[in-house]
Amino acid sequence: MKKHIANIITGCRILGSGLLLLFPVLSVEFYIIYIICGFTDMIDGTIARKTNSASKLGEKLDTMADLVFVIISLIKILQVINIPMWILIWGMVIAVIKIGNIIFGYVSKKEFISLHTIINKITGLLLFVLPLTLSFIELKYSFIVVCFVATVAAIQESFYIARNCEKK
Repeated sequence: MKKHIANIITGCRILGSGLLLLFPVLSVEFYIIYIICGFTDMIDGTIARKTNSASKLGEKLDTMADLVFVIISLIKILQVINIPMWILIWGMVIAVIKIGNIIFGYVSKKEFISLHTIINKITGLLLFVLPLTLSFIELKYSFIVVCFVATVAAIQESFYIARNCEKK
């Protein structure tokens, strides 16, 4: 059981993400589940390393859980916020770079590459905190910070993937 605890925690994030669909966006229940999901994201990797149970399966499960959490959170949150067109375009550019990184990594390495760099972690933290700030920070200011950091992260990831593929 100790060996699988990190993956169980990651699985709880997937289940918690599904629970978000049942509650009104930005309600107390939504925020509680949202924060629990974020907490599971912070501790699953740490627990896997501390228990010497880190695995490729765990990494892939974590990436999938992150994706499910982000998609469901977006589905819920985008219903209640008005995003200016320039932010949508900036977000699409970041998405194209990230998708390009995934495709390039897969074509060159024959595997999906997901880099857990410091700046990617900072981007994730900023994205996680963003919905918690909606009531007291104007969205356009929050998005400038998040999009800037996400852009740097995506470009850094491109550089790391290209450099790594050149060496092989």
